[in-house]
Amino acid sequence: PAVADGLSAFIDQRLGKVVVPAPDTPAFIANHLGMFGLVKLLHAVASGRYTIEEVDAITGPAIGRPKSATFRTLDLAGLDVAAKVAADLERRLPPAQAAHFAMPAFVTTMLEKGLIGDKAGQGFYKKVKTADGSKILTLDLHTFEYRDATPVKIASLETAKTIDALPERLRFLMQADDKAGALLRETLTPAIEY
Repeated sequence: PAVADGLSAFIDQRLGKVVVPAPDTPAFIANHLGMFGLVKLLHAVASGRYTIEEVDAITGPAIGRPKSATFRTLDLAGLDVAAKVAADLERRLPPAQAAHFAMPAFVTTMLEKGLIGDKAGQGFYKKVKTADGSKILTLDLHTFEYRDATPVKIASLETAKTIDALPERLRFLMQADDKAGALLRETLTPAIEY
């Protein structure tokens, strides 16, 4: 306690920062929050209401995130790594919180088939050679075969491209009466309540 008090006083008085004591919890805060959101998105796709392409279109630059969005980023990081982090959180957190980290069944199938991302050459996406170069295929979560990508046509995403300021764009998308608004309300709002 003496070390914590001294450090808090230094941070407050010398650095001008507010110290917020918090109880210890498993995982880094970024993993804890990031995995919470990721698992919500995986369950949204598992529900069949959204495609992989739709989730990536909604969760990328439209909401201020990288172009790699959700599933391309997951391919880069590795589904196996994400599954281990989620399983660790599920195992170590109290039951009420742990339930938020249970992966949908398709993740187990992907892991069994080695569809873990870039390090295996295939995950949610797979790059294949064509006669005139290459193209990116998308995993079909019903058959676990790859298919041509389906173009995403969501009206609010098109309109959002004309809104430069991120806070206004997010507000617009959260209120949209289409798949973009529904997905964002379903996956971001619970994070605030969690």
